[in-house]
Amino acid sequence: MPDPSRSEAMPAEPDRGRTRAALARKWTYLLSGVVVVPLGAEELGRELCVQLDILCDAVRDEDVKPIRRVGERLVALGYVGEAGLRCTLDVLGKGMLALPEFQPTERFAERILLAQSALAVGFLAAAQRAVFDQQESMHLSLLKAVRDAKWNLKESEARFDEVITSSSSGVLIVGLDGRVLRANAAAGVILGLTQPELSGVELAELVHPDAERMLREGLRALLDGTKERVRQTQRLLRKDGDVARVALTASLLRGADNGPSHYVAVIEDGTELMLLQSELSRQSLHDMLTGLPNRQFFGTRLETALRDAGAEYGVTLFHLDLDAFGLLCNSLGRRAGERLLVHVAQRLKAVLAKEKTIIARFDGDEFGILVENSATTPPVAGIMAEINAELAEPFYVDGHGLAASVSAGIVHRPSPGIDAAELLRAADQTLRRAKMGRRGQWELFDPAADAEDRYAHGLAVSMPGAWENGQITVRYRPVTRLADGRVAGVEAVLHWDHPEAGPLDHAQCTELAERTGLILPLGDWLLRNAAGQAHWWRQQHGFTRPLAVGLTAHQAADARLVARVVRVLDATRLPPRQLMIGMPVGALSVPGAAVNLANLAGLGVRTVLVDFGLAPDDLAAVRTHGVHFVRIAARLADHHASYVAALVGEVDARVVIDGIATAAQAAWWLAAGADAATGPFLGPAVPPGEFPMPKQN
Repeated sequence: MPDPSRSEAMPAEPDRGRTRAALARKWTYLLSGVVVVPLGAEELGRELCVQLDILCDAVRDEDVKPIRRVGERLVALGYVGEAGLRCTLDVLGKGMLALPEFQPTERFAERILLAQSALAVGFLAAAQRAVFDQQESMHLSLLKAVRDAKWNLKESEARFDEVITSSSSGVLIVGLDGRVLRANAAAGVILGLTQPELSGVELAELVHPDAERMLREGLRALLDGTKERVRQTQRLLRKDGDVARVALTASLLRGADNGPSHYVAVIEDGTELMLLQSELSRQSLHDMLTGLPNRQFFGTRLETALRDAGAEYGVTLFHLDLDAFGLLCNSLGRRAGERLLVHVAQRLKAVLAKEKTIIARFDGDEFGILVENSATTPPVAGIMAEINAELAEPFYVDGHGLAASVSAGIVHRPSPGIDAAELLRAADQTLRRAKMGRRGQWELFDPAADAEDRYAHGLAVSMPGAWENGQITVRYRPVTRLADGRVAGVEAVLHWDHPEAGPLDHAQCTELAERTGLILPLGDWLLRNAAGQAHWWRQQHGFTRPLAVGLTAHQAADARLVARVVRVLDATRLPPRQLMIGMPVGALSVPGAAVNLANLAGLGVRTVLVDFGLAPDDLAAVRTHGVHFVRIAARLADHHASYVAALVGEVDARVVIDGIATAAQAAWWLAAGADAATGPFLGPAVPPGEFPMPKQN
């Protein structure tokens, strides 16, 4: 996780000012070309510099309120309309991403996108208020004009012409029977009708049938006096068959006797604003880099597809992850990674062009594909083979020929009734299982394996609470000499008394702790407790036999491992020679593990290679790292073969065999050359008070 206390790097103040000023000049120049306002170029430039500073500072502070006020200020300057906002979003969207203060881009891209949305929200809200203010002013003028008409018809008609003829808003004078009496030219333009064609038409006939009831109820409320003004978002029917989306405001005009006389309806064409809102909505549901739908849009479509899926073919969900994407970005840079993502998106669309699909980019280098199956849909194996074959074809970035492969988790024809969230979870978990220790693989969802994984995950996430409540303890089992059966040492292991799952042994505990990262604090706690117990035994019983503590691969590579061991030895006063630290032989390939092993040996701690398999690489590791002991894996305890005995003889260290369950196994390994062993036959892991203290010589 990023450190919230770490401040973001800030460029030098003069450099930041110059780059912002350059962007403000570009903004001024382009904006002046699309909208005309009563400001000189110099005055406009100063104003936009101020607004850009507010915008940049708000992006860094992650505060949207000042950003919305920037949008409101643009409206106040006179930039009402789609062209001004679209130009502003285009200039700032590209320009802010290029500012040095917002580098690296990936850290600030999401903030800048959110800032654009906030600016647009402020702009649209202010624009809407301006429209309503204009309508309000117009209503006041109209009310006065029509009221005066009762006293002087010629004066009233002149006022009507003066107020509404040149207005860009449509104005309709409607009789109490609901029929249009007069209309201005703007109303005709919005509806695609001439003024004579509008005269005498019933207002309800101009409204979409689905919204007619809402209009009639609004007019009735005006006539009843329950409302003074009605504002509605309406759909009006144009002459050409299209639908005009408008903001309609209606008021009731009264005569000299204060009785109802006419309705006045003002309509403002909102098509451009709605198109702009639609575009902003589209951007919020699509990935900016690849143009694919994002996870949110994909989830919504998935819900619909599951609801409509036929029983015969169903759907198939693919959750893909690019292999070695981090390696590519670290070596060739983020730009190469972005171009690879765009390339993969294009190739996926090409492979599945004949199928009814939706392809989305999830997070980072992950993609989702939903296929609505049909009789001609290829089998899952065929689709995956075609995808990887297509991605294996190199494409070039800055002279580097790049190719890609994907790992995938696939849920084919999920059971009826499954919801979208559960289906996405199942595909994600199947992907994780497919990627375990390998790349370029795909795996189908297996309900039984998924149930096991979920159960194990449940145990893993509940482990910290169990540790806090004392359910997890340290137990001790003897390391026994095979030659005479005497205790050669003691091994500290974890034990979990789970109230439902029953006792969980050391291997199960460490595997679960590795999943959540709990292994480092839990392993540290195990080492402290075991060293303290060994010191107490040393004082009370003169017990000086070695204490064995095993590590996982994660612990073996921990950069603070040696410091942890030194701290424990100092705190417990345990002699280093009495401590045996076991490191998995497979972990030596992990950076830092081999260094830790050498440093522990330098402290005087006895070093052990555990999970030893007698393979050539394992034997070479003994010679390379000069360890004191090797512990042969329990899986080989019953593997009685002549070559095993020969290999044991080649090990230049003392040999301990794990998992001895019978006397026959103990006898065979003694003959093979093993020095000591652990296992059920030689003694279980028990609490410290029950450990059999050996008699001291």
